[in-house]
Amino acid sequence: MTLRFPVQFMLGATSLALVGGLGFANAQAPAQTSAESGVPIQHVLVLDQENHSFNDVLGWLCEDGDRSCLGTATGTLPDGSPIELRPAPDLVPSVDHENGAQTRAIDGGRMDGFSEINGCTQADDYACYEQYQPKSIPNLAVLARRYAVSDHTFELNAVPSWGSHLELAAATLDGFVGNNPHAVSGVPSGPGWGCDSDRNTGWISASGQRMQVPSCVPDQNGNGPYTGPGTSPVPWVPTVMDRLDEAGLTWKIYAAPGSGAKSIPYGWAICPTFADCLNTAQRDNMVPPSQVVDDAQAGTLPNLSIVTPDAVNSQHNGWSMLQGDNWIGSVVNAVMTGPDWDSTAIFITYDDCGCFYDEVPPPSGLGIRVPMVMVSAYSKLGYVDSNVASFASLLAFTEHVFGLQALSDADANAYDYLGAFDFSQPPQAGVPLRSHPVPQWELAQLKAHPPSSDDPT
Repeated sequence: MTLRFPVQFMLGATSLALVGGLGFANAQAPAQTSAESGVPIQHVLVLDQENHSFNDVLGWLCEDGDRSCLGTATGTLPDGSPIELRPAPDLVPSVDHENGAQTRAIDGGRMDGFSEINGCTQADDYACYEQYQPKSIPNLAVLARRYAVSDHTFELNAVPSWGSHLELAAATLDGFVGNNPHAVSGVPSGPGWGCDSDRNTGWISASGQRMQVPSCVPDQNGNGPYTGPGTSPVPWVPTVMDRLDEAGLTWKIYAAPGSGAKSIPYGWAICPTFADCLNTAQRDNMVPPSQVVDDAQAGTLPNLSIVTPDAVNSQHNGWSMLQGDNWIGSVVNAVMTGPDWDSTAIFITYDDCGCFYDEVPPPSGLGIRVPMVMVSAYSKLGYVDSNVASFASLLAFTEHVFGLQALSDADANAYDYLGAFDFSQPPQAGVPLRSHPVPQWELAQLKAHPPSSDDPT
């Protein structure tokens, strides 16, 4: 059988320039169904973990010769001097990773400003100059060694979690600067960071004016912001959820529930950022993270799954890396041993840098490099994909597999990861993954002193 694939695009500086500011245009892309393209994928699962750079998570595997990917064991300080990257501790250090901190770390592409951000200064013992050994992330290491790895996936913009998750659904920041929303004086905060949070965040108008606005993408009638209909200058933009609904396809966002939850996991949930999701029947597609294991085992995965973890499984700053690795293992193992394995593509990634050292300068308009492991019965085994990609590439893959219209110039012009798959090969079997015990002293420490429930980054 002759396989026909959608055209693959490289990210261009022209289209990227639109993404960081006001990339609102709904780009047109030729529709192509999964059957027409010869792609047997019916389920795309994005496992979106928290806050690590590529070199922090996978650099050791690359540098130690396990893979031919791009990694390093040495960082660079602002004066140009080298610094050895230490083995990372299981409890993830707390390092600033809001937009300004990431910009300082990148330092115009010199990648030497990490020690100037809060949590990674000399007084902090250069805490972000670290990387994990495979034994510290045993399940992810197994997957990265066997399946395909992208060593050139970058943040779509240099932003922390809220902006990153917004982009994962809409391929644009919609004018927001991307920083996580903050409480407003005199206004009681609701749960999370989205339209029901009654919080504000930074936004930039088409003329370049900066202002604080509700952290909510309104619906097409201007409804959604806590300040009332029509009070926010933010325009409506479509999401991948809209595109799937229009095509009669299924999706779920596996995320922490918002009822009574003011902690950060509900802030990662994506749906509440969009009034068109939170205040419509789309909200019913937001289910607890644990349900993804049940759905995978039962063979009831939707066409698109976006999985954001509970705090304890997130690998977020302050939490256990090994506990999160156990979570990754449980989700992937459920897919591998379930009836949907031969029709699923799993993308394991991290929503922002954290912000831990990475040596690769981002292409113009993109943020810091992040891990990307592509697990499927059709992944090219042991393959390293070095095409320039971003979070928009996840949308491009989904759109090309299911024949969906692109959301913006970013995903319309994004490389779609199809080079990491071989759909002509016989479906490959999965690999055994297992849970590894987290040290008791760590569990006791986390129980007694859990990380802040309202981390600004």
